[in-house]
Amino acid sequence: MDNRKPWADKHFVNFGRWPSLNSLLLYFIIVIALITVLSSPYPATWNSVGQSPVPYIYRNYRRLREQTISDLLEIQALSLGITPLGELQLCGKERENYVPCYNVSANLLAGFRDGDEFDRHCEVDDVDIGCLVCPPKDYKIPLKWPAGKDVIWSGNVKITKDQFLSSGSMKKRMMLLEDNQIAFHSEDGVTFDGIKDYSRQIAEMIGLGSDSEFLQAGIRTVLDMECGFGSFGAHLFSLKLMTICVAAYEVFGSQVQLTLERGLPAIIGSFVSRQLPYPSFSFDMVHCAQCGILWDKKDGAFLIEVDRLLKPGGYFVLTSPTGKAQGSSLGARNSIIFAFIEDFAQKICWSLLGEQDETFIWQKTADFNCYASRKQGTVPICTEEDEESYNKPLLACLSGTTSKRWAPTQNTSNWLSGSQWNLEELGIHGKYLF
Repeated sequence: MDNRKPWADKHFVNFGRWPSLNSLLLYFIIVIALITVLSSPYPATWNSVGQSPVPYIYRNYRRLREQTISDLLEIQALSLGITPLGELQLCGKERENYVPCYNVSANLLAGFRDGDEFDRHCEVDDVDIGCLVCPPKDYKIPLKWPAGKDVIWSGNVKITKDQFLSSGSMKKRMMLLEDNQIAFHSEDGVTFDGIKDYSRQIAEMIGLGSDSEFLQAGIRTVLDMECGFGSFGAHLFSLKLMTICVAAYEVFGSQVQLTLERGLPAIIGSFVSRQLPYPSFSFDMVHCAQCGILWDKKDGAFLIEVDRLLKPGGYFVLTSPTGKAQGSSLGARNSIIFAFIEDFAQKICWSLLGEQDETFIWQKTADFNCYASRKQGTVPICTEEDEESYNKPLLACLSGTTSKRWAPTQNTSNWLSGSQWNLEELGIHGKYLF
C-alpha cells in the first residue's frame, strides 16, 4: 500500500533516476545566489559587537548626491517647460577675446560716436553666442602670487611683440619679453620706469615724507584710470593700498586683461557717457597718468564725476604733458585743456597743491561750507534724488555735499578705530564704505 501524499506524487513523480533539466537549472541558480550572498561585503556592515561597521553603503555617496541634484534640476526644468540643453560646442578662435555687451562694430552701426562706441551697450550686442569661449591656444596656468604679480605668460594675453616694443608711455613700458614670459620688474627688485620714484614724488607733493606714509595720511583706496599694465597699482599694493584699475575696452593689448593676469583688481569701463559703477566718496585718490581723457569736453562733466568719486579731502593726480608741450598743435591743445581744468577746479572747490615736472595734484575741499561761498554761475548742487545715483548718465551737478557720510580722507579715526557709521547714515551705500 502506497502511503505517499498526493502533493509528493506531484513533485517527485518525474524525478526518477535523473532530475529534469528545469530542476537542475533551478538548483544551480539557488546555489549561485547563496554563494553571492555569503561572499558579499555587506555582512561586514553587520560585524559582531566590538567591531566597527564598514561604511560600504556610503562609498559612492558623493556621486549619488551629485546625480540626485542633477536629476532634480532636470525635473524642475521639465516642469517649467524648459527644454534641456545639449552639450555646448566650443567657440571658434574669433571669439577668443569676446566680452559681452562690448561690440565696437555694432555700436558704430547703431550710431554711437565720440567714444561712446567703446562703452557698454547690451541693447546693441544681443547676440547669443551659444558656445563656450576657449582660452588662448598657448594658455598656461598663471604663476602663483606673489610671483605672478611681476611675471606673466605672454601666451595668456593678447599682445604682439610689435605692440610690446611700441608701448612707450611710463605705464605701458614692460621692458622684458623672453622665454614666453613678460616681466614687470628687474632682477635686483627695482621696479622699471621709475614707478617708485614717481610714487615718492606724489607723496612729497601732498606734504608727506615718502609714499610709505600714504596709509597714515588716510589714503587707502585709489582709482587708477587707464592704468597701463598695472605697475603703479602693483607698487601701491606693496604699500597696503587698494588700487582699482579702470580702462576702456580694447580688442588687443587690453590693459584690463594684463592687469587681471597679474592678479590685480581691474574692470572695463569709461565715463564717456555714464558714471562709473561706484557710489560717491569711494576713493581717496583718483590717478590719471596720460589717460587720454579730454577733460574739457561735456562742460566739465568728467571732472564732476571725479569729484563725485573722491572723498572729502581726496586727491586728483594728473600726469600729462598738458602744460609743458609747446610749439605744436598738440601742445596748444594740451594747454587749452590744462587751462580749462585750472579754471573749473575753482568752481568745484578744488585747490592746486603742487606742480612738478608733468604732474599736477588737486585736492577736493574737506569743508562743505566752501560750496555755499562760491561765486554765482558755478556748478550747481545736486538734488536729493541725484545724491543717491551712480552707474547712471553723467551728472552736471555736484553730489554728496549734504551727505551724512561727509568725512575727510585725513580723518583716519573713523576707520582706524572701527567704523562709526550706523545703518541709517549709510543708507544704500552701506556695503561700499571703505
